[in-house]
Amino acid sequence: MRRTGPKPYWNTNVARHAGILRAVPEWCGDALDVGCGDGLLARKLTGRAKRVTGLDRSPAMIARARELSAGRPELTFVEGDFLTAALPVEGYDFVCSVSAIHHMDFDPALTRMRELLRPGGTLVVVGLAREASAADWAATIAAAPVVRIVKVLRRAREPEGMPVADPRMSYGQVRAAARRSLPGVRYRRHVLRRYSLTWTKP
Repeated sequence: MRRTGPKPYWNTNVARHAGILRAVPEWCGDALDVGCGDGLLARKLTGRAKRVTGLDRSPAMIARARELSAGRPELTFVEGDFLTAALPVEGYDFVCSVSAIHHMDFDPALTRMRELLRPGGTLVVVGLAREASAADWAATIAAAPVVRIVKVLRRAREPEGMPVADPRMSYGQVRAAARRSLPGVRYRRHVLRRYSLTWTKP
């Protein structure tokens, strides 16, 4: 009997996957997914990178990622705290993180991601932030109907057991901190209540 893969799902994090994949350098050998969850993005990254490592501090998420990725030697999943895990400095051509950095101390996490990149490598962070200004709230309120409609139409759902946390930093704080740590970073705010940071290491 033919074994079927996991049932596909969509949510506002998965919505950013296509853009992340487009940012992977064509010559990518090693990629790192920080806060990989059940490994969905890590599995997609194998189409763009020769070797992919997914890291998450949730034992349940890493167990699920390993289960769903069994028999794929190009994929490695590591359970641990990103700030202290044994990862090679300048060991990756591509580092990404989706809705995980707000679970960590922002500045140290961004600094470590930068240090793990090889020269010429690309970093993409997709994150959550809180509204703190009139402009922030205006953007959120204007987008709210679109967000609700898209979630209903796409039947948005989260993987079972996915850890959640409220963001502590505002959009403005994220933008300012990112510009300090990553000179020349491209910051974008997206409709589905996410921001992205894209940076290439000199």
